[in-house]
Amino acid sequence: MRLRNDDDRLDEEFPLGDGTADTEATVVCPCCGEAIAIGLDPGSGAVQQYVEDCEVCCQPWTVSVHYDTEGHAHVSAMPLDA
Repeated sequence: MRLRNDDDRLDEEFPLGDGTADTEATVVCPCCGEAIAIGLDPGSGAVQQYVEDCEVCCQPWTVSVHYDTEGHAHVSAMPLDA
């Protein structure tokens, strides 16, 4: 009996990808308007949502990440209270 590992799960989530997925993105802070580079974790799933603070104005935002089948991340940030 073979146990499923993380590689199997990633193969299912990105079946057409080349084995690489975006690990960084630039988002514009919805509070102060500054462009901020953030790290991404493709191992956390194809659809993610979490809270991150702006490194410029310290306001919290909700970050939404959606990976397409080729591993490209589509990232957006909304004010936490929106």
